Order: sequence, then C-alpha cells, then structure tokens
Amino acid sequence: MFRAKNNLISKQWFNSIFMLIAIAIVLISTLFTNNLANKLATEERKRLVIWAEATHQFIDANENSDISFLSSIIEENTSIPVILTDNENRIISSKNIKEPESNVESFYNHEIKRLKESHKPIIVKIENTIQYIYYDESTLLKQLIYFPYIQFGIIIVFLVIAFFSFYSNVKAEQNQVWVGLSKETAHQLGTPISSLLAWMDILKEKQLHSELIEEMGKDMNRLNIIAERFSKIGSKPDLTTVDINNTLIQAVQYMIKRSSQQVIINCTNTSDKVVYTQLNIPLFEWVIENLCKNAIDAMNGKGYIDIKLSTNNQQILIDISDTGKGLEKNKFKLIFTPGFTTKTRGWGLGLSLVKRIIEEYHGGKIYVKSSEINKGTTFRIILKASIEKDNNLLQT
Repeated sequence: MFRAKNNLISKQWFNSIFMLIAIAIVLISTLFTNNLANKLATEERKRLVIWAEATHQFIDANENSDISFLSSIIEENTSIPVILTDNENRIISSKNIKEPESNVESFYNHEIKRLKESHKPIIVKIENTIQYIYYDESTLLKQLIYFPYIQFGIIIVFLVIAFFSFYSNVKAEQNQVWVGLSKETAHQLGTPISSLLAWMDILKEKQLHSELIEEMGKDMNRLNIIAERFSKIGSKPDLTTVDINNTLIQAVQYMIKRSSQQVIINCTNTSDKVVYTQLNIPLFEWVIENLCKNAIDAMNGKGYIDIKLSTNNQQILIDISDTGKGLEKNKFKLIFTPGFTTKTRGWGLGLSLVKRIIEEYHGGKIYVKSSEINKGTTFRIILKASIEKDNNLLQT
C-alpha cells in the first residue's frame, strides 16, 4: 500500500483549499455582477420609457407649453444607443449611434434587426401613428456585463502563474534536499569505506582466504561507485558514447550475482545492430539496479525479471518486466513521486532518482508501460540512439 509523506499531503490539501476558495470568489463575484447588470438593464429600460413619454409630450406640446423640462429629459440620454422608427421601420431619429459614411440605410436595417433580437422595442403611440424605440445597452452596462468574464480570465491567469510559481519553488526545494542528502550520504560513506579498505590490506598481507578477499574487494569497489554516484547528484554528469547492450549486460550480471537463486534475470537484445548512445555508466547502472531491486521486492524474492533491449526510429527501448504483485493504473505516475513507496521501510526515493537520472541527465523517458495485479509490471526506458552497426544477436 502506498503511503505519502505528511508534508506532501499537507501541500495537496493546501492546493485544493486554495483552488476551492478561488473558484468560490469567482462564482460569488460573477453572480453579484450579473445581478447588478440585470438591475441596471431594468433601470435603463425605465429611463427609455420616460424618454419615450417625454418625446411623446414634446411632439404634442403647443406653443404655450413649457417644454424645457422635456427637452432636458431627451437631451440627458448621452450613453444609451436609440433608434426611433415609424411602423414601417423608417428612421425618424437616432441618438448615440455612430453612422458609417456610406450604406447608411443598410446599416440601420442591420442595427434595427440586431436590437430587435436583443431587446423588446418600446412602443410609442402618437395620435393615430405608432412609433418604435429600439435600444441597446449603454457602454457602462456592457462593461459591467463583461467585467466578470474579464475578472475570471485575470484570476485564471493569476492561478496559473501562482501554480507554476508554487511548483517551481517546491521543485527547487526538492532539488536542494536531493543535493544535500546525496552529498551528505557520499561524505558519510567515505569514512567506513576507507577503514574497510585498510582492513582488506591487512587481510591480504596475512594471505587469508584470498578468494573471499577478492569478492570483498569487488564489493568495496562497488561501494566507492555508489559514493561517487551520490556525490554527483546535483551536478551535470559526464556522458560518453557506449555500446548500450554491453553496458546493460554488465549491470544485469552484477545483479544476478547478488540475487537469490529463486530470482531468474534474463537480458535479451532483439536488435541485429550494435547500438551506441550517450550515457553516464555509473548512473545508468544505478537505474538498472534500482529497477531490478524494486522488481525483486515486488516478487517477494522469487520470480522472473525479463529485460529486453530493442530499437525503433533512432530510439533505444529497454523494457524491464517482472512477475510481481503489479500496480493499479492510478499509481503509474505516482510511484515516481518522492515520498511514495510500497515498502514498510525506506523513503520512497529510488524511482524518483531513476526518473531524474533518465529524464534530466540523459534526456530520455521512463514510465510504467503496463501492469496487472498479481501478474507483474513492465517499465520502459527510452534513450536516444547515436550510432548503429550490424552485429549478431547478443544475449545473456
């Protein structure tokens, strides 16, 4: 069962709460603004009804009537676009409408049709004639209507920037932790390795169990390589052109010698060419060891590991399959996250290191190709091929 570190869970909860609060703010703001826009639209229609009545009275006024108040009402409309027509849609007057220099009649016909679809016209009866007032939202109302969408867009941009900023900070912190942990591990390994090398020299002088001393020497060299690997985390590794098949075989043979006889590891090259690629051999061997160790743990120390090397369109494909307990599909990406592990001990850093080495240091890709519960899992590594030469089939 996967378990996450407490700080990772806390960050996920923080992100979820932050997103929920942001969405709630946007929804409340949008509802409030739309409600305000609807009220303003109603008020604008009332103003136009008053404007229409003032126009009606202005037309009916005689020479003794005081029309100064009516004139002020009519002239006060400086923002609402208005078109006044007769019952045959002939233009009587318009206000706050920007006419084109040509095709005026076609322009007004189009505007009347548009305004009629968006707002019910106001009907004005003058003696035996009927006139229609077509109107549009004022500039202020349009700004208010579109404001929540603009606000929503701004908030989305802010959230995206905040997310990437937060993600970058978290990644930078993780990088610092990785580098610090790796350097300290390399430093701590240095002292016991030096001490053990001194004890081996004493055993060699006494010529005791030379075969055992030789095997101990191999393991000591391996410890030196491991310490060197940790010391290089955080710095750009040196890449050299290598035969990927031979490099893979060497890494697998080391694991075969140090695995139980109940674990069968097969390594096959299905290509008929010698394929070269740019690798840092110690780091690549670390990847293979980690994947094999994880496979052995998943099989509870008993089963088959099949490693297949192939090429496809200048790409090197390495599939590592086991007969272990398998993974749920929703864990395919999660297992590469620092802090997740299927073991009862450990920090859950192995696969995260593997991903970093393959993707960041070698420009490749690693992912779970397939998995089935209680049947096994296949990891795929993709690397760039450099050179290909004809060769016989190589396998161990």
